[in-house]
Amino acid sequence: MKRTFLSTITLSLLAAPSMVFAQVGPGSEPPVNDPDVTVRAPSLPVITDDENLFEAFGGREGLVKIMDDFMERLVVNPATKPFFENSDKERVKLQLVEQLCVIMKGPCTYSGRSMAEIHRGMNVSERAFYALVEEFQRSANKMNVPFRAQNRLIAALAPMHRDIIDR
Repeated sequence: MKRTFLSTITLSLLAAPSMVFAQVGPGSEPPVNDPDVTVRAPSLPVITDDENLFEAFGGREGLVKIMDDFMERLVVNPATKPFFENSDKERVKLQLVEQLCVIMKGPCTYSGRSMAEIHRGMNVSERAFYALVEEFQRSANKMNVPFRAQNRLIAALAPMHRDIIDR
C-alpha cells in the first residue's frame, strides 16, 4: 500500500505534540537579530537519539542529493516557485542541508537564521507550505529514504510551521 502525503502529515502532526524539542548545544540555535520577530518554534529541534536517521537519509552526501532534487522541484511547483525562483538557491540548499543534518544529529553546524526571521514578511500560505512538504517527500522518495525515516523528520519539522506560515 502506497503511503500518501496526507498519511505522512497526519502521523507527523499526531507525533509532534509528544516530542521534546531542545537546543542542540550552547549557542547552536540561531540568534534573532530583529527585535520585531518573535520565535514560536525552535529552528533546530533535536528529535532523536536514533543515530540511524541521519544514515537513512544517506548522511550529508544524501542530504545534498535530496536538496539538489528538492530545489529543482521548488522552482517548478506553482505554489513554491515565487519563494525560490529569485533566491540564492545554493545558499538555501546549503542551509537546508545544515539544518536537517543538525536535526538528525549529524556532524554539522547550522549557520542560518531562525525560521521566524527568515520567513518574516514572506506571506507564506498553508498551500505553499504543504506544497513544499510534498516536494520534499517526493525528493526523499526518489532517493529511496524509508517512509519511517521521512515521517520522523517531518514530525520534527511540523512545529516550525508556526514560524513559517503567516497568512
